[in-house]
Amino acid sequence: MNLYLRFLIVFIRALFKPRMATLDTSILRFRVLPNDLDLNRHMNNGRYLSIMDLGRIDLMTRIGLFTLARKSRWLPVVGTVHMRYRRPLKLFQAFELQTRIVYWDEKWVFIEQTMISRGKICALGTVQGLIRAKDGNVPT
Repeated sequence: MNLYLRFLIVFIRALFKPRMATLDTSILRFRVLPNDLDLNRHMNNGRYLSIMDLGRIDLMTRIGLFTLARKSRWLPVVGTVHMRYRRPLKLFQAFELQTRIVYWDEKWVFIEQTMISRGKICALGTVQGLIRAKDGNVPT
């Protein structure tokens, strides 16, 4: 339930935030909540990936890709995620998620996502994704 609420908040806010250029960086601020924790009392590794989804939603909405994808019936698809977990995020710790497109070719878009807390990088992720239509991949 928490992620649905976070999703709605991120999406609705993105609709009212200023548009961004394709290569701009999206910045979202979060706090680690009790249901983000694992048994080690820090944010679960899988939760990082879910939070990163929210960063990509904000970016896609603010660069105008969400509207275009909806009208064209395209779906974003994640192909690969490479993660580096450097520091734990603990209960109620505030952190910032930075999301930016770093590269694209005819098929793939590469998105870099960084989670930062107290001025230090806690996690880094690179997401390789593409856009799918009914008849195949949409050229980027």
